[in-house]
Amino acid sequence: MTVHLDWPPEVVDRLTKQASQRGMSLEAYLLQTVLEKDDPHGNLPTGEAAKRRAREEAGRSIRELRQGNALVPDLSVRDLIDEGRRF
Repeated sequence: MTVHLDWPPEVVDRLTKQASQRGMSLEAYLLQTVLEKDDPHGNLPTGEAAKRRAREEAGRSIRELRQGNALVPDLSVRDLIDEGRRF
């Protein structure tokens, strides 16, 4: 099905920029955006949108967990590799 939308140029420019930042065409970006929205019955989005949300949430979780974790100043990555080889 083909849909024709008559939007202001500044809106189209903004959406085109957002699409290119994700490496997508404007058409693919708009379709993905529409499909990501929950339907009126509260069903969750399926497919790629759900997978992308799960990946983003996993990344956020990892970044939160590693906050404040650092190597002791006299410990190097090589020391950790050698330690791992002992077991």
